[in-house]
Amino acid sequence: MGRLAAASTIGTTLEWYDFTVYNLMAALVFNAVFFPSFDPLTGTILAFSTYAVGYVSRPLGGVLFGHLGDKLGRRFVLVATLILMGVATGLMGLLPTY
Repeated sequence: MGRLAAASTIGTTLEWYDFTVYNLMAALVFNAVFFPSFDPLTGTILAFSTYAVGYVSRPLGGVLFGHLGDKLGRRFVLVATLILMGVATGLMGLLPTY
């Protein structure tokens, strides 16, 4: 039970770290880098709207990965989601600017 709690804590911590980094970047950098032709407020809203897409898609991911967790095991799903989040975060650094 302790290992499960530790694994869940690590996964949740990494997820919230990912969200925090994106929030900071969206508020401070993304509007100027990706939306320079828009008003700064509009660019910030556009940057945060991409963040909103993640929250809208969370229930779908919960259903999908919940099903996979039942079929393939929780450990596999935890590792898969951590890898997916890490890869997505890394690929965000490779996005071309405006």
